[in-house]
Amino acid sequence: MICRTIPEKQGALVAGGNAIRGSRVGAGPMGEAERGEAAPRNRIPFWCANRHETRVAFASDADVPELWDCPRCGLPAGQDQQNPPPAPRTEPYKTHLAYVRERRSDADGDALLEEALTRLHRRRGA
Repeated sequence: MICRTIPEKQGALVAGGNAIRGSRVGAGPMGEAERGEAAPRNRIPFWCANRHETRVAFASDADVPELWDCPRCGLPAGQDQQNPPPAPRTEPYKTHLAYVRERRSDADGDALLEEALTRLHRRRGA
């Protein structure tokens, strides 16, 4: 184990007394006079199907959307607390065969299979 000794004059490593720590050049209080006046705003409440309330600030002259995504659960939220929009219905994953069956009937599939088998038998000479 290696032991190190700490120098007795640790105060010599500290910056001078005239430095302001944690600030930068030009930093100062940032007030309304420097930023300009804020635009008038309206806080509009939105509710999702899980009864989460979200208040969103819009400029008073902005068009307010009908729906807003809930930041807590991701469901669509509306402005009517009693009747929030329903959760979107998600379609289950479909296989390639499911899509083919939507486009073709069983009779079409049988005809295509018979045609493919006839071509195969012709190529093989059977």
